[in-house]
Amino acid sequence: MATVDFKQANETYAANFGDSGKLSIPPSKHLVVVTCMDARLKPEEFLGLNLGEAHIIRNAGGLAKEALRSIIISQRLLGTRDILVIHHSDCGMLTFTDEQLRSKVISAHPGNAAVSEAISSLQFGPFPNLDASVKDDVTFLKDHPLVLKEGNITGWVYEVETGKIRAVA
Repeated sequence: MATVDFKQANETYAANFGDSGKLSIPPSKHLVVVTCMDARLKPEEFLGLNLGEAHIIRNAGGLAKEALRSIIISQRLLGTRDILVIHHSDCGMLTFTDEQLRSKVISAHPGNAAVSEAISSLQFGPFPNLDASVKDDVTFLKDHPLVLKEGNITGWVYEVETGKIRAVA
């Protein structure tokens, strides 16, 4: 287990929690942010968002297809409309292919048919071009019949080197 003292950190957090427990469930800015799970990203901070203002959906690469279930719940049950898709520079998803990762997992479990079978059908969603991946995700969401059309769907790249975002789609 990680060496961070989560219990003590939580005690400190709870001591300064204030009225945060009274926030409404729907986000006040009616906003969904789909971004990467990369530990270097703090989307609430680089977007200037406060607790309770947006749903932040994170996964490897910030992929819209993986976030779809959460987006539908957020829009249909919790009133969000606008969606920001944010990928980032120096993303690990730019560094491998599905086949390379499958091979690595199978090699770590030689002769294990269950692992080989389980990994064979997984799609990890790596991408070779950062800007194209953002555009593809925005198009996917705009074209999907279950994503509401009332809001804006835009795509961005966060530059981990500078902390700045730039519009892509």
